[in-house]
Amino acid sequence: MSSLRVRIGVLGIVLLAGALAPTAAQATAAPSPTVEEQRLDQAVPQEILRRSGFDDVAPEFARALLGTHSYAQARRVVERQGSVLWRRAVDRAQGRGPAGGDLSRDDDRPLYWARLGMTRQVRTWEPGFGVSERQRAALLNALERTSRGQTDIRYPGKGVRRILVTGFDPFTLDRDIRISNPSGASALALDGTVIETDEGPARVETAVFPVRWDDFAAGTVERTLRPYLPKADLFATVSQGRVGRFDVERTNGAWRGGFPDNDNIGRTETVPVTDPASQPQWTTTTLPYAAITAADTGRFPVYDHTEVTEIPDGGTDPVVRADGPTAGSTARAGGGGNYLSNEIAYRATLLRDRLGLHDTLPGGHVHTPVLQFGAGNTTEVTDPEFVRNRVDIIDQVRAIVTVAADASFRR
Repeated sequence: MSSLRVRIGVLGIVLLAGALAPTAAQATAAPSPTVEEQRLDQAVPQEILRRSGFDDVAPEFARALLGTHSYAQARRVVERQGSVLWRRAVDRAQGRGPAGGDLSRDDDRPLYWARLGMTRQVRTWEPGFGVSERQRAALLNALERTSRGQTDIRYPGKGVRRILVTGFDPFTLDRDIRISNPSGASALALDGTVIETDEGPARVETAVFPVRWDDFAAGTVERTLRPYLPKADLFATVSQGRVGRFDVERTNGAWRGGFPDNDNIGRTETVPVTDPASQPQWTTTTLPYAAITAADTGRFPVYDHTEVTEIPDGGTDPVVRADGPTAGSTARAGGGGNYLSNEIAYRATLLRDRLGLHDTLPGGHVHTPVLQFGAGNTTEVTDPEFVRNRVDIIDQVRAIVTVAADASFRR
């Protein structure tokens, strides 16, 4: 009888332990790849990865994940390999180490597609030890932040000015999956570099952001920039804008226009921020736009862009204003439109203002020209004119940042 009681007691302990343990059966099922991740299987992304040598990133990452035996181990692998991917992309763009293939080093696309290969691995991974929905989300967040340079921002001590520049992933990929984003390419080219200004050296640190509405609503911009804006001497958010021109966007609006993002999701609403009761309809640049537009920075013209779209105070219909918003109006588009380029500009400058830095920190948004392929190229992933256009845009972004720093630091 006592032997039976022991066996029953042992069985009860085993059953209780099973109920409490985070087993694979209890963990939520792995979700399917996102719309953005599913594009990875097409021929063009695979060619870009192969011709840059980044086709080994996702397989090596998958093997590392398979070798983990706990969530803590998996978290360390994700953070380490995300950071390695960012540094590898920066090194390739800046001419360090092997090129890995015949794709030009200035190309931002290998980083984009390699990251998606990694996020897809995490999203669809079903380890034997099990991961909860919250744990999987935390792993994906860690991978996004580390592989975008958002956790890699490092500034020197006294004697060197500090500049922060951000870029974006490629977008509108269903229209042309070959697309590159010169703002992301500029971020890779500038990260960790030092530019010489009239007032001495300045170090540039960069990060890249996703083209996804929900990431912005979740605070990715504020979370990344908040620790660094109080320490910065200048910042510029950069994105791809109009054909054949740069624009320094004077005014940013608190409105999302609904254009689909990289997951084919649209959002039409007021930009969601914390403390919406104090949210302004408009924010403004504090970049030295007059000095930037007057300088010879490269082959593309640079404009002080002041146009916005508003609903006037007391009105109901949107009105385009060439010279900025009128008092009491409601935003429908900033100078940079009502997509995520306007939103990062709005969020960054609103954060600047909420930190009490409006009068002391020069910052705002710069739109680059649209990066175009050579005439007649409708199928190839690259061509000489495409590369030349991207290199010229990168060089002009660097020159614009230098002019902005010179004009700001002389104050």
